[in-house]
Amino acid sequence: MARVPLFGLGIQSKSPNVTSQRRLNMYYEASKQEDKSKVTAYGTAGLSLFTSFGDTPVRGMHEFKEVIYLVHRGTFYEVNNAGVKTMRGTIATTTGRVSIVDNGVHIMIVDGSKGYIYNTSTLAFTLISAAGFPANPNTASFLSGVFIVSINNSGRFYISGIYDGLTWSALDFANAESNPDNLVNAFVNSGQLVLFGERSIEFWGVTGSLDFPFGSIQGASIEYGLASRFSVVKFSDGLMFLARTKAGEIKVLYMQGYQVKDVTDFELSNVINGYGNTGNATAFYYEIDGHSMYELNIGGYTWLYDVSTQCWSELQSNGLTRHLAEIKTNLLNRNLVSDYLSGNVYYLEKDVYTDNGAPITRELVSKHIFNNQDRVFISSLQVDMEGGTGLISGQGSNPQVMLQVSKDNGHTYGNERWADLGKIGEYLTRVIWRQLGTGRYFTFKVRITDPVKVVVTGAYLEF
Repeated sequence: MARVPLFGLGIQSKSPNVTSQRRLNMYYEASKQEDKSKVTAYGTAGLSLFTSFGDTPVRGMHEFKEVIYLVHRGTFYEVNNAGVKTMRGTIATTTGRVSIVDNGVHIMIVDGSKGYIYNTSTLAFTLISAAGFPANPNTASFLSGVFIVSINNSGRFYISGIYDGLTWSALDFANAESNPDNLVNAFVNSGQLVLFGERSIEFWGVTGSLDFPFGSIQGASIEYGLASRFSVVKFSDGLMFLARTKAGEIKVLYMQGYQVKDVTDFELSNVINGYGNTGNATAFYYEIDGHSMYELNIGGYTWLYDVSTQCWSELQSNGLTRHLAEIKTNLLNRNLVSDYLSGNVYYLEKDVYTDNGAPITRELVSKHIFNNQDRVFISSLQVDMEGGTGLISGQGSNPQVMLQVSKDNGHTYGNERWADLGKIGEYLTRVIWRQLGTGRYFTFKVRITDPVKVVVTGAYLEF
């Protein structure tokens, strides 16, 4: 029996004959020690309920001093770590994404129509009524003592008074100048203002001027547009976002300083450029066991990028083509995500093996094993997995692993064949299938739906 590097880093190509590889609700981790294998596949994080706001989704969330603030329909809430909700104000709109940011005391909300300030000291919630506040603000950020808003269908951005979100002057604005395009998002990163336009990105720094505190950094503009307003996320050392090239191609870019790196391989580029609507794409960032993850919801599907392995995986929740998670924040060093279908808010955690009680299907599709000259007989396949992870009772008490075999380069698959993963404590259980037949081309699909820990370290074939 020979150890075979069966599971690769790719995703399905434009033609399954090239590769049919797939990772569904799994991610890879490279091993420095290279003990059993160089790469191990782990199940992605599950969802457990934190609190709920009913049937309609949360519109925005923001952590501030060990509580979270969020908007659901037309109500602004404060939620503590026990999930207790306190209404702090109301806004005029009831649907659509909102942007929330703070300056250390005041929390600002913009909803594409108006802006609001919540004073966390006095508990006053106030509509911004200053004559100089712009109409139709769509994003909010904070830098160098002032709130910054971008507006719909314009290249302008506006700033507030110093540490005063209720004071705005009609003269305190500037234009993104490198390209006459509309501003999509005015985003703050590493002490700079990053102005994402429809066709360009430019950078403004803090000048300290009393008239207007920001100035354009000459020669630093980038000729990519932002394809979706809420696809921009901040990493520890950069930004990641969904971009549009001058030729109209959609890509995912990773930007460090003024340098951008295309992290969209050929296969993913083919997939996401085939989606009908990319303008509504959303994304968020989280970390798990040292992995920096970018979760992108686009075209009704979800893709997960792991910066450490530079590898993409698919995510799906039960019965859906995408993951439930939509908006993310932190609470006491735990990841919180909203549900795009309902008012649920979940913890996103590695040791949870369901999505709010619903099963998570985990699947790996192998690289092609082939012999163009002669047909070969595969007498057995053993997938090296962590055994004995079964639960005490109920579904998962006797976890099963399913195998399907393709002999035509992944175009079609045969019947499901099952193997035991091992009841609780049965650590030496071998996941093995025998008598897999004869052919020139073999592709293997391995799937598990039981709510248990899933770890795959490799595979062995016996010819």
